[in-house]
Amino acid sequence: MSKKQIGSCELCGREEVETTIHHLTPKEMGGAFLPTAKLCIPCHKQIHALYMNDELAARLSTIHELKQDEKLKSFVKWIRKQPSSKLVQIRKSKERKQRGR
Repeated sequence: MSKKQIGSCELCGREEVETTIHHLTPKEMGGAFLPTAKLCIPCHKQIHALYMNDELAARLSTIHELKQDEKLKSFVKWIRKQPSSKLVQIRKSKERKQRGR
């Protein structure tokens, strides 16, 4: 994650939240100069807790694709109800832990 700013999250739509730049195609997968999105820290962390970079590059490289993802939909629905000041603890999914070994 890079430089933080206050703004709106492009994934959950919450406003007045600390945002970071998310490379829609991971830098390691050739996305250094490709489109990025401003995401709140919880959304950004959740994406990387659920998915490894190869999967993000292959099928989740747009905001639309991220919003349509079943695992992220339930998180986004929940996080929208949380105050922007709430600190959220994110854990890696069991599937991602197993693949990352």
